[in-house]
Amino acid sequence: MPKYVLLLFIILVLSCQDKQNSFVTTSEAHLDDEVLYEMASTYLFALPHTAADEAHPITDDLVKLGKELYFEKAISLDKTVSCNTCHPLDNYGVDNKPLSEGVGGAKGARNSPSTYNAALHLAQFWDGRAKDVEAQVEGPLLNPDEMAMLSKEAVVQRLKQLPKYKTLFAEAYPKNTQITYPKIAQAIGAFERSLMTPSRLDDYLEGDLSSLSIQEKQGLKKMLDFGCIPCHSGSTMGGVMYQKFGLFDEYQRFTKSENYDAGKMLVTELPGDKDVFKVPSLRNVTQTAPYFHDGSVENLEDAVQIMANLQLGRTLSEQDIKDIVAFLGVSADWRGDSESGFLNLDKQMTEK
Repeated sequence: MPKYVLLLFIILVLSCQDKQNSFVTTSEAHLDDEVLYEMASTYLFALPHTAADEAHPITDDLVKLGKELYFEKAISLDKTVSCNTCHPLDNYGVDNKPLSEGVGGAKGARNSPSTYNAALHLAQFWDGRAKDVEAQVEGPLLNPDEMAMLSKEAVVQRLKQLPKYKTLFAEAYPKNTQITYPKIAQAIGAFERSLMTPSRLDDYLEGDLSSLSIQEKQGLKKMLDFGCIPCHSGSTMGGVMYQKFGLFDEYQRFTKSENYDAGKMLVTELPGDKDVFKVPSLRNVTQTAPYFHDGSVENLEDAVQIMANLQLGRTLSEQDIKDIVAFLGVSADWRGDSESGFLNLDKQMTEK
């Protein structure tokens, strides 16, 4: 076979392989919707109605009690701070501060993530030191930088002084109406297990391929192509695994973080856990700035580029970033039937 014929054959084969591996049609203006959906749904799943499970069943009365406790400032030392102070539900569950402020203006050590959808994560806190939302709740109540209560007993006594809680606990726990610290954590946890934010992303993942724009689909495709999605997977687009922050370089060089944080190693004391953090959820991420465990990056476009540099070893184009951010905004476009109902959806749509 003449060399030029062999060369032509090789080029033809490679060209066919490229077409088979691409989501983009020959016009490059539209995506192969079915292929993109098939790939996306391998990694991403629609949100469940709640995060209740066999070990953590929830009832309406338990959620009602938990909601009341979530907004209760009386269970902080100076009666000025509630769960909602750092995780305001009318603002996507975040206060948009690098570090939240507790009693007396004390600041926490890490950025406060959203409580929306958090009950679906594999563990709680950036270092995963709490196994679930019920265990997580117990920490801030006694943390001197947060709600600063002096003891579990003091928390219980505060609630016993408020008559409404006698009724609410009796309704939630009819067989044993006593107010206890574990019940407080269980009730707030039950409320948080109801905080799901179904959006246009869920419409897409449930099979409505027309629910995303062309640019949003391009962003999804790029996240798949670049390798973002395997870590930011599941129904919460993250929160389901741990990962070293800075696979290709030291994270402080890019985030300009002022204080170094060794991450999960501070809990386990294992050298292999140095700079390891729970992968954050990307649900509602366009609304939950600033970013990373220390809130060191204000702009989402910058955060996307930093992640590409540190985790993928690549630099994205301006168009890549625009497309990815467009896709990330889809999960913040909540359905009108969202059970949580704390955002003013009419105002949200008006501001778009």
